[in-house]
Amino acid sequence: MSGDGNGWVICDFGHRHWGVFGAAGILVTHDDSVLLQHRAVWTHEGGTWAVPGGARDSHEDAITAALREATEETTLDPAGLTPFGEWIDDHGNWSYTTVLARAETAGEARPANAESDAVRWWPIGEVTGLPLHSGFAAAWPELRALLQQG
Repeated sequence: MSGDGNGWVICDFGHRHWGVFGAAGILVTHDDSVLLQHRAVWTHEGGTWAVPGGARDSHEDAITAALREATEETTLDPAGLTPFGEWIDDHGNWSYTTVLARAETAGEARPANAESDAVRWWPIGEVTGLPLHSGFAAAWPELRALLQQG
């Protein structure tokens, strides 16, 4: 059922997370750049940079959810994306899966809804200098290593 994943959950570690069935996001890369979303101030950890993402619905796998979130939050065309890996931040009864995907081109992307203040391609080497969402900041070293392997 569409939208049935929206809601807060307390994970096994005692943290509060969005997504009854977990959450997923997508880290899109092209050449030496990644596409990041500048989260609107009113969102969880607003004003930070992260991947487009959000709650998974009960019927979705991580790739389906990540692609859906990318099209809800940005003007990316999912037909131009090729997923090639996943990284899971597992909290027991809740997890966040970051799907890694290649874009055919580094075309212009813009916010598609009010959850994003901006969407921008960043050189991989500049990502650590940005104000990052805490979950993305913690995952970035692993994600960067996966980008270099993929």
